[in-house]
Formats: sequence, structure tokens, C-alpha cells
Amino acid sequence: MKAEVPHSKKHPSTVEVAAAAAVAAVNPDTAQKAYLKILEQEINEGIRELQRPTWGLLISGLSAGLDVSFSVLVMAVILTTTHGAPGLLNAVFLAGAYAVGYIFVVMGRSELFTEHTTRSVYPVLHGSANMWSLLRLWGLIYVSNLAGCVLFAKLISIIGPGLGVIEPWSLGQLARTLTVHDGWVIFVSAILAGWLMGLLSWLVTAGRDTISQIVLVALITGAIGICHLHHSIVGTTEVLVAIFAHQGVTLRQFGNFLLYATLGNGIGGIVFVALIKYGHVMISTKSPDHVNLEKAPSG
Repeated sequence: MKAEVPHSKKHPSTVEVAAAAAVAAVNPDTAQKAYLKILEQEINEGIRELQRPTWGLLISGLSAGLDVSFSVLVMAVILTTTHGAPGLLNAVFLAGAYAVGYIFVVMGRSELFTEHTTRSVYPVLHGSANMWSLLRLWGLIYVSNLAGCVLFAKLISIIGPGLGVIEPWSLGQLARTLTVHDGWVIFVSAILAGWLMGLLSWLVTAGRDTISQIVLVALITGAIGICHLHHSIVGTTEVLVAIFAHQGVTLRQFGNFLLYATLGNGIGGIVFVALIKYGHVMISTKSPDHVNLEKAPSG
């Protein structure tokens, strides 16, 4: 007599396979987002930012400048605790600390200059906004971000040593990693940082859930930190706090850093992300052929 196959060993029927495929088709969370969908979300988000009232942008930008500066506070504490010891482990800790402020800003939906340098370009490229609205957004966010950095840098220079968790020399060490370079080095470094920040905006939009978005922010901004790339906003806090703490960094050095870092960040985000991403998506709008393995080939 032929033995029966246990129910748990049966293979799914064609109907069950088809039902599972139907569920996946109607549930977009089970699949990777299409690049056209990502661009659509980036354009719509950019339009919303461009249409925000002036005071809303200023307050959000101020908040971002304050929040992202927590990175500098945590890095200075780690440098003080480890006595600035070199080594891979310490570098990884500092890179993780560098990402802290960015996680606060990106997940908190505040307006950060380098991230929105890219996103706000998409509506202009698409013809949904004009150049004036773009320049207005950049100017308001940039100024308010810097204002937040100035306030937090002054706070760090007072409260860090006051609590005994930061030694002033650590603030000077953070600043000098940014200011000792020639202008062209800062400029190229800032292009790479702006490139990564523009890519951050694209990948966060592509992310399906909060956890994946946090991981993406940590990985990308951690890469900026461990490579000591120049970010105009966080770098402002790093340099100014050393000036406030009288660590031998000058306003001239700060101005040199800010000029080249701002230009490089802008070019990196606009050219290497916004233009390229928009271009490749719009060129590829024709839907590719779709293969359905459940249908038998005709003939």
C-alpha cells in the first residue's frame, strides 16, 4: 500500500503560488521602490519645501543647525575620553559619533542645507518651480543652519569644559583636521561630502521603514566622518567651537574653510546627484518588458 505524504511536506499548489504573487503585487512594501517612484517622491517633497513660508524655513533651519551640532559634542567627549589615541577602533567610534547629529536632523525632518541642496533642485529641473524659489530656499536654510551652529558652538565651549567631559585641546584637534588643508583640497573634499549628502536624500526616500533609513543615514554620514570630508554646516560648529575655546584657530581660517566647503558641497549635490539621478530616470521612463513565469509560453 502506498504511504501518504505528510501534509507538511507537500509543495504549494499553483493556486497558492498565484495567490502569494497577487499579495506581493498589491503590497508595494514587499518590493524595492522603482527609481521613477523615488524621483516622484523627491520632486513632491522638494515642492513642499520650496512652498514653505519664510519663518517656517528659518525655524526649521535653526533647529537643524542646533541638532546636527550634537555630533561635535559627542566627538569631543570621545576624543577627551580616549585622550586622542590613534587607531581604527577610535576612528570608528568618532565616525559613529559624527553620524548622531545627522540622524537627529534627517529623521526629525529638519531643513539641512546640504541635503536640500539636492532635493530642491528636482522640481526646478522638472519645471515645477523656478530658480528664484530655489535660491530663496537655499539662502534661508543656509543662514539659519549657520545661526544654529554658532549658538551650539558657543554652548559646547562653555558647558563641555564646565562639566569636565571635554578638554579644550580636543576642540582644537577637531577644527584643525578641517582647516590645515589648502583651498583646493577642501573644495574637492567638500564635493565628495555634498555628493554623499545628495545620495543620502535619495536613499532615505528609497528606504521602506524607519530602521532602514536610520542605518542608511549612519552609514553615509559615518563615511563622511571617518574620511574627514568637509561638510559646511557641521564643520562650522567644529571650527567655531575651537575659536570660542581659544585653541589657536582664526576667523580667517574659518572663512577659508566655509567658502570652499560651501561651494564644494553645492557642486557635489547638484552635479553628481541631482542632475545625474534626474537624467537617468527621465531617460529610462519607458517601461521594460515584464516576464511572468507562471504563464506558459505561447505556441
